[in-house]
Amino acid sequence: MPPRKSPTLTEAELRLMEVLWHKGPSTVHQLLTLLPAKPSLAYNSVLTTIRILERKGYVQHIKDGRAHVFMPLVGKTEATRFEVRNLVSRLFKNSHELLLLNILEDKSIDADELKRLKQLIREAKKA
Repeated sequence: MPPRKSPTLTEAELRLMEVLWHKGPSTVHQLLTLLPAKPSLAYNSVLTTIRILERKGYVQHIKDGRAHVFMPLVGKTEATRFEVRNLVSRLFKNSHELLLLNILEDKSIDADELKRLKQLIREAKKA
């Protein structure tokens, strides 16, 4: 049985989406030149990954002569929220509280981040 296709973004897919969100519509060649040098990707790897993103509904393409120009269909905010909802569902039994408690209990969180989080929680309570 083939593996189930995940609607979430893999690391390689996320790298391409970051470029598209930052630069906008791009060809595979443009994506390749705009990606960070490490880890390097081959043209065919970028092409395969962008086609997977198209099947997942994250991007679409238009023809420009012989080239395909890919553009994001999903904004960064929407994708981020989807990923967080997926994380909450998979690891925290659909409990945003458990996610927040996990973050707040993390010893690696610095004081400034913790202060900003507390402020955001106070502001959310007022809304």
